[in-house]
Formats: sequence, C-alpha cells, structure tokens
Amino acid sequence: MTPQPAPSQSPFDHRMAVYATDDEFLATALPFLAEALAAPDEPPPVAIAAPASLDLLRDALGTDAKDVGLVPHTEWYTGSAANAIAQGAGYLAANAGPGGRIHLLMEPVWGGRAGRSPREAAEWIRYEALANLLFAPLATTALCAYDARVAGPAIVAAARRAHPDTGVYEDPVRLAAELDAVPQPPAPADAEWFPGPAPTGNAVRTWAAACGLSAADAALFATAVTEAANTLGPLDGALLWGEAPECVAELRTARRVDDPLAGFVPPPSAELEPGQGLWFARQVCAYVDVRDEGEGASVRLQYG
Repeated sequence: MTPQPAPSQSPFDHRMAVYATDDEFLATALPFLAEALAAPDEPPPVAIAAPASLDLLRDALGTDAKDVGLVPHTEWYTGSAANAIAQGAGYLAANAGPGGRIHLLMEPVWGGRAGRSPREAAEWIRYEALANLLFAPLATTALCAYDARVAGPAIVAAARRAHPDTGVYEDPVRLAAELDAVPQPPAPADAEWFPGPAPTGNAVRTWAAACGLSAADAALFATAVTEAANTLGPLDGALLWGEAPECVAELRTARRVDDPLAGFVPPPSAELEPGQGLWFARQVCAYVDVRDEGEGASVRLQYG
C-alpha cells in the first residue's frame, strides 16, 4: 500500500466524534450508519465499539441491525497500535467495496491497553495520525468514536489533532515528530553491547532466554531483531537489556531512517519480503521506536 495521495487530496474520509452520554453516542452513530446503508456500491457498514454501545445500536436499529456488522472492540483491538493497522488493512482488503468503499465506526479500547499509560496512549495517537497517510488511497469512511467518560480530556484533545474534521488538525508527519521528541529512558549501564554489523539470531535468542523469555518468545524476539537489522542495513552495533517480558534491543545505524511510516505500511502479501523487517518487528513487539540522530538512527524494540 503506497501512502498517496496527500490527506488534503485523499478519498479517505477520517472523522471524529466525541460523546459523553448514551444518547449522544446514538445521535452520532445512527446518522453515520444510515449514510452508510444508503451509499451505493458499498458492503454493509461495521460498528466496532464497546459491547454496551453495540447493545444500544442493536436496539435503536431494530430490523436494520441485520444489515450492520457489530463487532466488540475488544475482539478488533487485540494488541498494539501496529496490530490494529494490520487488522484494518486486512479487513479492508477482504471486505471493502471498489476503491476501499465501506463505512467503519471505530472505537479503540481506551479503558484497556490503549489508555493504560501516557506511553501507550501516545502510540495510539500516532496510529490515528498516520492513518491519514496509510489509508489515503482508499475511499473508506471512518468515524472514530471517543467516549469522553473513558478516554478523558487529554486523550480527546490529542486525538482531535489527528483528525481532519476537527479544526485543530495537525500534519501527521509533524504530529509524529512531536511524539518522537519525547526523550526515551537511557539504556542501563549494564546493557550488553553487540558490535556491528548486527547480532546474530542465535546470540539474541540465547540472551533473551537467559533473561527469562520462553523458548518460543525468545525465538520470536530474535527474529524481530534480526529482520529489523536486515532492513536497516549494516549496524554500528546493538544494545540489549531488560528482563522478561520487557526485553529490549536498541539497534544503532550510521544512516537515518527519515520515514515516519517505516514499518507501518502493510506489505502486499502475507509472506515477509526483503525490506519489511520493521513491519514484522512492529507486529511482534509491544513498541518499536525509531529516532533519527544526526546522520544516524537508533531503533529500539521492546518485546513485552
């Protein structure tokens, strides 16, 4: 998927709605779904929301409920923000109409993983911002629903800057750079240094197992590290530290990445191809942080 055209020219219609009562939710969701049901050449719309919200919709829609997909959001948002991108891209590829036409009402689980910490919330705001680029070629209409009783004012304010219809929209690249400007915790003094060009998969797997990861998790983390390293090219070296499940590898390279979408663009097929190592790493790891530093870059992968 190529992130073109620019959001201002994009057929992707990315909306945001904030509600604080059940009646306000219905006042937003029902017209959106009615618009979807009246749209020609579109498959049935899908509402991905909290179970209680789906019950409200089911009752309000009556017989029309059979024409709307109703998905509990805990079944859709099952992992990281990068996993949500993969889920959305896969669903659109399999179910959307011509040009990606479909209406999706989407409510991340702000009372769960997405809202459990400022660190985690920032990843989901990044996801909301980069969606404007990632899905720009598609004629998808997405309404992101924010329950102010759950998300809270800080998350709602940040999310407004990621949605073009709010009046405070920020360029996604600028917003991502702002999130990246938050300093990362320094590597601990006892981090283990592996000189370039890259640590071997066996070395990472052995280290991760010694730090407490199961054999399967150690192998998966090692694959993520080595695939990311292969994408980045020859490394100056790598630092590894932590204890299971939060094992961390920081890869250091002499060239910049210079791409806010690095590792976010869904691959054209399920088979991992050369250059897609960061995509694989983002799907496997809880966090992948890319920081350009002068002429080089550091890429930090945290497994758990």
